Parts: sequence; structure tokens; C-alpha cells
Amino acid sequence: MNNDPSQFTLYSGGHRGAEAEFGKLAAKYGVKEVNFTFDGNMLDRDTGMRVLNQEELEKGNISMDIVSTRLGRSFSKGNRIRKVIQSIFHMVNNGYQIFVVGWILPDKTVKGGTGWAVELGKLFNRPVFVYEQDRKAWFSWVDNDWKMATPVIHHKSFAGTGTRNLTDDAAAAMQDLFERSFK
Repeated sequence: MNNDPSQFTLYSGGHRGAEAEFGKLAAKYGVKEVNFTFDGNMLDRDTGMRVLNQEELEKGNISMDIVSTRLGRSFSKGNRIRKVIQSIFHMVNNGYQIFVVGWILPDKTVKGGTGWAVELGKLFNRPVFVYEQDRKAWFSWVDNDWKMATPVIHHKSFAGTGTRNLTDDAAAAMQDLFERSFK
């Protein structure tokens, strides 16, 4: 593959775990990096930090009831989780391909707040890929189901997010994804 990494941009959040790892890989391969955050949020990785103001956060202000309904579970009504959900909107809205690390649940959603990035990706009809940490494999959302896949970053803008509890297998799979995409 003849991808010039400097022409690609990772949109992420810079948090511990999957997001920090996506950022380290972006830096290693020469991919541009934008990490969305908000005032008062602590990041593990602040390269390309983009602090969203209140007006920008509002653009991602999808009702927490919709989030809870879509994911089939309730989330705290707290201000911090709302801002996290709002910042995830900006990651997915800017990244055409969506790469996530976490756990696919029996109802086909993805565990935790990470699941909102997946649901937004589905709603926006974007290519969505999840590295499932228990099954140690990548899956793609195709025809309303998860199918095993070997993803490649081929779009110039992509989002990377996921669990804060990254396994060694997942980190290796992420490394392989970047190697496959930019070698």
C-alpha cells in the first residue's frame, strides 16, 4: 500500500488506554493527530489538543436519553459524561473510518461510553471496526451484524477510541493495523 501517512489525520480523545495508544502509533508513523477535549478534562496525550468550547460541545449534545436508548443502558446525567459523549461526536464527525477497541456485547452494542462512538459511526453510515479484546480479533459492522475483518486505514481522516483498559493483544493488533496501513 502506498499511503503517505502525513496526509492522514487521527481524531481521538487522548485518554489513557486505546486513545493514548492510537496517538502513540500516529506519532510513530507520521500521522497527524487531533485530540478533542474540554476544560477540566485530564488527558494522557495532549498532542494536537483541541479544546472544545461550550458552543462546540453543544453541537454534540445528543440527549442522554437517546444515548441510553440506543445503547440499551443508562448513563449518569452528570456533566462530565455528557461532555465526553459530546466530544465523541466530534471525533466521529471528523473521522470517516471509525476504529474502536473494546468489547462487543450480546446485543451487538459495544461496552461503555466507547459504544457511543460505534453507534454514531453506524448512524452516520461510516465504516466501523472494533477490536474485540476477549475474542482477540477485529470485527466490522456489515449488514447489521459484526463480521470478522482485517481492517486497513485507507481514508485520510479516521477516528480512534476505546477502552482505558487496553490488553497487550489489543495494543499489538493496533500496531499491526498501522503497519498494514502505512508500511
